[in-house]
Amino acid sequence: MEFKHTSVLLDECIENLDIRPGGIYVDGTIGGGGHAEKICQHLGPEGTLIGIDRDTDALTAAKTRLEGIDCKKIFVQSNYSEIKNVLEDLEIDGIDGALLDLGVSSFQLDNIDRGFSYMHDSPLDMRMNRDDRFTAYDVVNTYSERDLTEVIKKYGEERWASRISQFIVKARKEEPIGSTGRLVEIIKAAIPASARRSGPHPAKRTFQAIRIEVNDELGQLSKAITEFLDVMNSEGRLCVITFHSLEDRIVKNIIRDRADPCTCPPDFPVCVCGKVADIKKITGKPITPSNKELEANPRSRSAKLRVAERI
Repeated sequence: MEFKHTSVLLDECIENLDIRPGGIYVDGTIGGGGHAEKICQHLGPEGTLIGIDRDTDALTAAKTRLEGIDCKKIFVQSNYSEIKNVLEDLEIDGIDGALLDLGVSSFQLDNIDRGFSYMHDSPLDMRMNRDDRFTAYDVVNTYSERDLTEVIKKYGEERWASRISQFIVKARKEEPIGSTGRLVEIIKAAIPASARRSGPHPAKRTFQAIRIEVNDELGQLSKAITEFLDVMNSEGRLCVITFHSLEDRIVKNIIRDRADPCTCPPDFPVCVCGKVADIKKITGKPITPSNKELEANPRSRSAKLRVAERI
């Protein structure tokens, strides 16, 4: 299956990265290489792109897409949260910019074998890295009702989390839940018909929650944002595209706290805590897709881009 993914906020990312020809840039979630292709074109032959992804299919697709572009390219199978270890292994001290696109690729959603989508009947999987052993099957079939409720409520922001968990636990007592299709049936049965008549697909939030849990996405994100800012050279920029409120809140709060780290009471005439900002916010409110992009790519509708620059 061809690795397909429409790059979200592409022009906005390239503009805000403010790419320096000859610099070192990281695409920490390279996917099919759409953003990376544009970054390489701006870098020129003396520049270096480091492409990171957990998914070997993504790395293979990115290598193919970037073959004809004249910049130095390094591909690494890893989690973007391991950026410090990646750079240490490459003997690189700092980078001039980085992009993190946290969206699930169209390839992963549409590939039946991966089990990400509630629109296809497939094995319960949802692993970004298929070398990992922990899958959606383990979450659905081994978590307690209480833990399932917490995951679905916290990561999916699903109002029917408790009822969905009850139905899952009841169903798996008869036989293990092994497919996405069966899970969708259970979710639909759990949510009252009146609540299913409006809004997104009834399984969307639960599937999102399970995917986040399987891949520890939010835990890895906090570590990643902090470490990417740590390894950024002066005036280097970090661009982060998020797709739901939990991700965006993490990114916003880390950037806010590093751009304004002072802990002194507001009525103090001068700062005495000694904490000094090491970054500045480039974006106040996040950048969102244009109407033109929304028409061309409806999956971009929840995307938000935040940008920070190392001082």
